[in-house]
Amino acid sequence: MLSLRVSAAAAIALAATLSAASARAGIDACGNIDVTADAQCKVLKAAECTAQCQPPELEAVCAAKLEGDCETTCDNPPEVSCTGDCEASCETQCNVKPASFDCEGNCTASCDADCSGKCSSSDNTTECEAQCKATCSGECHGSCTGMPAEADCTGKCGASCQGSCKVNANFDCQTTCQGQGFAQCQADIQEGSCKVQCQEGAIFCDGQFVDNGGNAQKCIDALEQVLTSPVVVVNASGSASCKTGNVCEAEGNVSCHCSTPARRSGSTSGMLAIGGALGLVGLLRMRRR
Repeated sequence: MLSLRVSAAAAIALAATLSAASARAGIDACGNIDVTADAQCKVLKAAECTAQCQPPELEAVCAAKLEGDCETTCDNPPEVSCTGDCEASCETQCNVKPASFDCEGNCTASCDADCSGKCSSSDNTTECEAQCKATCSGECHGSCTGMPAEADCTGKCGASCQGSCKVNANFDCQTTCQGQGFAQCQADIQEGSCKVQCQEGAIFCDGQFVDNGGNAQKCIDALEQVLTSPVVVVNASGSASCKTGNVCEAEGNVSCHCSTPARRSGSTSGMLAIGGALGLVGLLRMRRR
């Protein structure tokens, strides 16, 4: 691992750092859902909205809710072998640009990347991955909360690896615990949140329902602090406009281009690229805490 040439190690570290910068953990105003910076989010109304209130589109929001409920039961400490290997790799990445290295972003990105492998033998891989990613977000947020931006790489990587390695230690427990309540959660969300919010306009990111708890504007504002593209509002006739008020209009299936992206909030590392196109039919994912 440490025998890589310097140029190769630097390239890998930079790529990992950029990947971490695009990963964010839960947004409180949006039901603690987790979104990536490149997520495509839109507000749907009327028939199109209620038609999308189906279990496959409710996996992320239920995983976010159930992860917190299962956390007290699934609280095994991380294994020393995991944290040791993780910290060595993490510090190699962090040392490329320590001031902008983000503990939570790095933890979530590396943890999420392992979810497909963890869930490869599951009977329902998409449900399993939603549960895994919600657990990543919860543990990474809990481990990295309070970590100052000026902390050194040892501190940042220690906290980051505590979070991701705790997911490894609790993966089976979390997926079992969440799985026991998943069907009921989706039924409750379908009738109690999704269809109700559709009356005024429900938010979906990459196809997944985002429960705003009746505070749609606060959720939209919070999303636009993370996303590189603004939230699009699609009305009943299929036309769309940017929620941010940028020069952005679309009819039917025409894509929507906006002059400026939304801002990225303070504690996240790395500056996100300016500009970007938002298609009306894009689909995404999310998280908790």
